[in-house]
Amino acid sequence: MLLEVCNLYRRYGEREAVAGLSFGVESGEIFGLLGPNGAGKSSTLGMIAGLIRPDAGSIRVAGIAGERARERIGFVPQALALYPALTACENLTFWGEIYGLKRHQLQERIRAVLDLVGLSERSQEPVARFSGGMQRRLNLAIGLIHQPQLLLLDEPTVGVDPQSRNRIFEGIEQLNREGLSILYTSHQLGEVEQLCHRVAVLDRGRIIAQGSPAELVARSGQGLVVLGVSAPLEEQLARLVVLPDVLNVQQAPGQVTIATARPQQVLAPVLEVLNKAGLAVQSVQLVEPSLEAVFLQLTGRSLRDEP
Repeated sequence: MLLEVCNLYRRYGEREAVAGLSFGVESGEIFGLLGPNGAGKSSTLGMIAGLIRPDAGSIRVAGIAGERARERIGFVPQALALYPALTACENLTFWGEIYGLKRHQLQERIRAVLDLVGLSERSQEPVARFSGGMQRRLNLAIGLIHQPQLLLLDEPTVGVDPQSRNRIFEGIEQLNREGLSILYTSHQLGEVEQLCHRVAVLDRGRIIAQGSPAELVARSGQGLVVLGVSAPLEEQLARLVVLPDVLNVQQAPGQVTIATARPQQVLAPVLEVLNKAGLAVQSVQLVEPSLEAVFLQLTGRSLRDEP
């Protein structure tokens, strides 16, 4: 196991951001931390990177803890770690020297990472002229300049254009093929499903499910019909539960969530029950068996909702 995180805790005042987190990342693996904003993803990465002190727990990289472990880590935070007045090459030179790279080795690494992120032709331009997507790609290059064993990526595609997003994905997949282990945080389902070999689903600082994307979906085997309703259901709940293919029904303020393996087929009889009762349906969402369905079933909340 390259990365071992054991019983990690972090509190900010009265709020427990990370609550007993334990997981591991294998060598050569892309491991995803999936959860909404506020789930504890960034705090977890900050502790692994050594930027935030845990209240409790341990972190080891290749069996090593402390400063020597952090030397093996590359960290790409959400906040851009760039100097806008400097060129891309000057930014990389600055960070490479921080990591202790010597001149010849540093120049080789600068060429390699600029090529990887598609910025070789813009290397002598001030970063202030770069688009947001180009700055994100340069941020990735900085995290790679010292050839880490483990790369931490915290929402690396936030606010980027499609071209930069695809280039970042291509770079991540190439690095992984070359053997780099990656811990990837996101609240975007498509990114996790495309990139990650295994996923831990986080909610309120805890892991509530873990496995490959396919395993999590298969384990659930359920899709959802999510209805926005104008009033709480009463006797209609019992009628919905006994409909064919309905597995269970959950009610929250203004919302009814129906678990089923066949969302499209179940919708019509569900609406018929509610219409006969005179209950207005304000919105309808069908979620086929997917990671999104898994998250909704486990938490009762949309993945993009704030906590």
